[in-house]
This record gives sequence, structure tokens and C-alpha cells, in this order.
Amino acid sequence: MRYARAEGASYSPIYFLSSLGAGGLAVSFFMYLMWMTPHKGQPIPSFSTLSAAVQSGDVFLQAVIALGVIGIAAFTFLHVRTLLWNVREYFAWKKTPGYQAFLKSNNQSQLTAMPLAFAMSINVGFIVGAVFVPGLWEIAEYLFPAALLAFAATGYFALKFFGGFFTRVLTEGGFDCTRNNSFGQLLSAFSLAMVGVGFSAAAAMSHVKLTSAIGFMGSTLYLSAAVILGAIFLVMGFRSMMEHSAERETTPTLWIIIPFITVVGIAVYRLNKALEHNFGVEFSAGSAFALLTVLFSIQLVFGLLGYMVMKRFGYFEHFVTGEGRSPGSYALICPGVALFVFANFVINAGLVQIGVIDKFSIAWFVLYVPLVYLQAKTIAVYFRLNGKMLGNRPASPATPLAA
Repeated sequence: MRYARAEGASYSPIYFLSSLGAGGLAVSFFMYLMWMTPHKGQPIPSFSTLSAAVQSGDVFLQAVIALGVIGIAAFTFLHVRTLLWNVREYFAWKKTPGYQAFLKSNNQSQLTAMPLAFAMSINVGFIVGAVFVPGLWEIAEYLFPAALLAFAATGYFALKFFGGFFTRVLTEGGFDCTRNNSFGQLLSAFSLAMVGVGFSAAAAMSHVKLTSAIGFMGSTLYLSAAVILGAIFLVMGFRSMMEHSAERETTPTLWIIIPFITVVGIAVYRLNKALEHNFGVEFSAGSAFALLTVLFSIQLVFGLLGYMVMKRFGYFEHFVTGEGRSPGSYALICPGVALFVFANFVINAGLVQIGVIDKFSIAWFVLYVPLVYLQAKTIAVYFRLNGKMLGNRPASPATPLAA
């Protein structure tokens, strides 16, 4: 399918969520390789461990690896394709009068969707390199500093875009609280959290203490900013929605807390692993289970709340299966991916590690049934939205994610 031009004024930075969603789906397929294939002595599977597993002759393992590799490759392609489309459309949109009006509205914070997508690109690139490039993982220690620099650059732009919005509002005013009846402003906190989880990867996986410490400090900086801003915008959004009611088109933002908690939770998990591996601070299986379970429970609460509200508004019937078109619909993809990814951690880094269930047991497979369904449903919605939003039909004026 050829992606159509967004025709200037109809473009919105929220379209970067289409690229983010594809990258997240690539990561979701990596979860099969991460938790189902052997990679003893390595925190993640690599080309060498996967090659050895394929040669072992285990049919199930071979099928898992084939599924994971194909899924990663396909959605990485879509991630890059939609990212390039968005970059092209963004620079064309910047030349329109609508862009200047955008910079004076509540929606200015949507610019953080760009570094959010690029931070996902770095994560996906790391996975692709480890899985598809022979011998790359063996020189990973030389790549971690480069990854830290890449996340530092991405974090700079995330702070720059959000800082431009925040300083304008605090110095000039003009923030319309009556139109803030959603969790759309949490997108900026999500962007900072994505940078934080990127830093945490080097902190947890590097065996060089200096690299690990730099990753730890960088991750802590961005996670702290993300949590503080997230708490502020969560309260503001709830207050406005309870006073003015939620708006049907922006109700998917009720689910943004799910991917936010996923990246924060994984980052905190990795930071504890960094302390354990490099600095002698014990991180027990019980502590990991408690952390993951509490955060997963919060995700389920917001997942149920958001579903009930969207169902009452008829959101799915209009904007997903119906004729309604809104770039904010891409906010449905990240929660599906995030819940799938985080549930993998709950099962494998939580329940398996504390000895409640065994890997590859009947109970273990039963727990994966709803996850596989969730992943398949998310993929189906993603392609449906792509056909509707990025196809060859002229785009109608886009209503922003955050009013």
C-alpha cells in the first residue's frame, strides 16, 4: 500500500504514533525470543544463540524463532517506512499557517511524539542488530556508549519540544484547561520515559561500571522528569474530564498510562538489575515479582476504565470498525503492545522466577493464550488504521489527540 500525502493542514504530529506502534509490535515479537529461547550468559538473545537453537533440532523452538524473526523484520520495515513518511509530512506541514497556530495551542506538546518515535527506533535498531547481525552482540560493550549518545540526543529534543510548550504556557499563559479533558498531555511524559528506558538498557547490560553508571544516571534523570510530569498531567486531565466530561475522540488517551507504566516498570527493573550485576546490591526474585505485579495491576485498572468509557461512547464502532477517521486512534496500539510486553515480564521475570509456575508448563502456556490474542488483535487494529489513515484517500482535517 502506498501512503498518501496528508495534505498540509490535515497533518498532526500524532501520526508519529503510527511509527511508534509498528516499532512496539516489532519489540513484542522479540519477547518470544527473549523468554522462549536459551541465551545463557547473555541478557538478551543474539544471532549466535538463535543460530545454535535452530540447529538443536527442537521443532517448537525453531517455530518460535521463525515467528519472532519474521515479526521483527516485518514490523521494523513498517516502523521505518511510517517514520520516513512522518518526517516528510512534518516538514511540509511546518511551512503552513496551521503550524504557527498549533504552536499557540494546548497541542504544542504533541511535538514530543517525534522524539518518542525516534527513541523507539534506537530500541528497535538494537534488537535488529542483536538478532540479525552475526557477531554484533560480542562487541556490544563498544556499542553501548554510542547508544547512550543516541538516547542523549533524543532526550535533548524531547526536553526541547516539551520545554518550548511548558515555558510558553508558564510565561504567557493561554493553556485552555476546559479543553484538556483527556490524558493527551501525558504524551510528553511518555516521551521522556521512553528515553529513560533506553538509558536503562545500557545500565543493566553493560559490564563496564562507568557505562552502567552513566546509563543509570541518565535513566534516573528522565524517569524522574517523566513521573513528576505524568502525575501533574494525570491530575489535570482527570479534573477536566470530571468537570467537562471526556470527549469521544480523545478517549484512547485514557489508555496512555498503560505504555507509560510499561516503560517505567521495565526501566526500574533494569536499574535494579544494574545495581545487582555491577554494584553488588541484591535484587531478589520476590522484589521483582512485587514490583511487576503492582504496576501490572495499575495497568489493568486503567485498561478496564478506558475500555468502559470508550465502549459507552461507541468509540470502537465509529473510529476503528466504522468510517470515523482520527490520528488519535493510533493511541490504541501502544497500550496493546505495552500490556503484552509487560505481561511477559510478569510471567517470566515474576511468576517463573519465584517458582509459582514452570516455563513451558501447561499453566505457563495457558497464561500466554490471552496474550497471543491481545497481540493478534492489536496487529489487526494497526493494519485497519493504516488502511484508513495512511491509504490513498484524501485525509480529512485531523482532530488532535490532546485538545
